[in-house]
Amino acid sequence: MATTTTTTATSGARALAGRSAIVTGSTSGIGLGIAQAFAAAGVDVMLNGFGDAKEIEKIRGELADEHKVKAVYDGADMSKPDAIAGMVQNAIKAFGKVDILVNNAGIQFVAPIDEFPIAKWDAILAINLSSAFHSTRAALPGMKQRKWGRIINVASAHGLVASAFKGAYVAAKHGVVGFTKVTALEVAELGITANAICPGYVWTPLVEGQLDGQAKAHNMTREQVIHDVLLAEQPNKHFATVEEIGALAVFLCSDGAASITGTAIPVDGGWTAH
Repeated sequence: MATTTTTTATSGARALAGRSAIVTGSTSGIGLGIAQAFAAAGVDVMLNGFGDAKEIEKIRGELADEHKVKAVYDGADMSKPDAIAGMVQNAIKAFGKVDILVNNAGIQFVAPIDEFPIAKWDAILAINLSSAFHSTRAALPGMKQRKWGRIINVASAHGLVASAFKGAYVAAKHGVVGFTKVTALEVAELGITANAICPGYVWTPLVEGQLDGQAKAHNMTREQVIHDVLLAEQPNKHFATVEEIGALAVFLCSDGAASITGTAIPVDGGWTAH
């Protein structure tokens, strides 16, 4: 009995073995958490994003060695359509196919609309929204040919609700949710699903690094900043984790999620339940 249980657990953990994925913006934070979850499930993974070259190579090597999968890296700039198309082609060369596409890359800037820098608006729309179109456009033909594919767009709670001073981010993330629905409708009969994950605040090194500055700016303790500022709209007063986001991404790629498509799934501790 013990042997059977272990075998079943191992089989389940590698349920996506043989699949391949691109995860944009995956050298840290949510994207890296998704890439790690995929690798643990047996998926060959292409990392993408900016950062220190040695650190990225370390991450890539650890994914490959620990999980016995192919792990490669492409530094495509998500604001450049040609680079995005090239990234997809490089993944096809590395893995033979792209089964799973996760559009996660994103940037943020906060300012009132009448003071919002035009260049920042254009960059946020390009990276947070248009990049999902360009990568999906490049990856879909192969998915259609094989009649199997999973597209996951990492939107945000701000793809469902708005906050002041985040005009470009909210516009882009609402656009991501809408684009996800259109994609799902177009490929619904082809064995391809498209879904959006909409996280609230997720505990990442970037968020952790903001705490001291926020505490100083608001004259609060770190704990007060977490409870009263960052998680003010998150009813459970708890950061989601990158592991939770990764687990959901793996599930959406499983056979059990074959009929889940065109959805925007909040992982926000009840934020959008208001």
